[in-house]
Amino acid sequence: MPRPNILYIHSHDTGRYISPYGHAVPTPNLQRLAQQGALFRRAYCAAPTCSPSRAALLTGQSPHSAGMLGLANRGFQLGDFRQHIIHTLKGAGYTSALAGIQHVNPAARPNAASEVGYDQVLTDKHAQAHTAAVDFLRDAPETPFWLTVGFFETHREFPLENDVDPAYVLPPTPMPDTPAGRQDMANFIAMAKILDDKIGQVLRALDESGLRDNTLVIYTTDHGLAFPGMKCNLTDHGIGVSLIMHGAGLFAGGRVIDAMISHIDIFPTICDLLDIPAPDWLQGTSMLPLLRGEADSIRAELFAEVSYHAAYEPKRAVRSDRYKYIRRYDDRQGPVLSNIDDGFAKSELLAAGFGERAPAPEQLYDTLLDPVERNNLVDDAAYAPALADMRARLDRWMRETDDPLLQGDVPAPPGTQLNDPDGQSPRDPVRTMK
Repeated sequence: MPRPNILYIHSHDTGRYISPYGHAVPTPNLQRLAQQGALFRRAYCAAPTCSPSRAALLTGQSPHSAGMLGLANRGFQLGDFRQHIIHTLKGAGYTSALAGIQHVNPAARPNAASEVGYDQVLTDKHAQAHTAAVDFLRDAPETPFWLTVGFFETHREFPLENDVDPAYVLPPTPMPDTPAGRQDMANFIAMAKILDDKIGQVLRALDESGLRDNTLVIYTTDHGLAFPGMKCNLTDHGIGVSLIMHGAGLFAGGRVIDAMISHIDIFPTICDLLDIPAPDWLQGTSMLPLLRGEADSIRAELFAEVSYHAAYEPKRAVRSDRYKYIRRYDDRQGPVLSNIDDGFAKSELLAAGFGERAPAPEQLYDTLLDPVERNNLVDDAAYAPALADMRARLDRWMRETDDPLLQGDVPAPPGTQLNDPDGQSPRDPVRTMK
């Protein structure tokens, strides 16, 4: 049997706020894909910020190991493009194509996507991603392909004019149920419906081309919603992501998988599914035992990080099956507001004093008893053994992966553009690093 094609669909800032995860966000095409494939209920990104998250998934390692410490649109880039999965697949006979956002090399660079290594750049314009993908699938090459479809949705700015009635909308979990929060979420839902419709067009083209039975479909997103306390945060609100895989006969469909997995596990899983050698830099674990029903768990822990987003905000986290531990590497007396996208919800929280709340240097949460991660247990003597264990796990991982934070503040490369951590908005003037 020929090796399967791989259709990799990636959206912005969606978290798990789609209908397959039980949310009142109408996404019928993703719902159908989940019911036909495998839905991962506990998938996590390696960084709740756009480019580092993608780089981790596409190289199978932590963002700092991949050299992707900040945003491509701010001048950061992947450390070694040869570690991108498309190069490993090329050695197995695959051709690669890009429709839409790639986000691991600054788009302003000439031939940015070709520099990453894509054989075909169908379009690097996000508004044309779905139509370019549809055209590609209708005239697909005979060789197996990897097709990236990178959507802008559901990144802010959300559409302000839409038909979603905010009176009947529930804001995301960390947000208060207020008119401002409901309106913000209604606007998100409107954009999620646009996303789902575009994904539906791509999936229909896959069916009409006769390729579905030999195509592995992967849908995911980079991190949580662009609301305060979500995107760019290391609680599950920030690192929890949707992940759906439809297996081209490689595994049984109609599955819900509750095991904890990381984005960095996708690369080794593909190597395992295709029976090709896994590169030695991979830090993830194959999910194939989960997909084939041979195991209930593949990891005891996973890790996540932030170095740069719009501004510098160094922090690291480890999550076990039950506990979450977060450590900051600054001494801030307030949140980094320039790392929070502007919107109705942010404005409302700022008016209530959110900007004066100092973040805790260390946080420990019992995610079973406190799934919204509000009750910091760092000073609770009853949790001292768990705190010591989680601290040790994080320290070990940072040493094993040679985390640059171990040497102190991580400098930004020359030419990158950053906001002041003491600023109010990512739209404030930026400074270019020398």
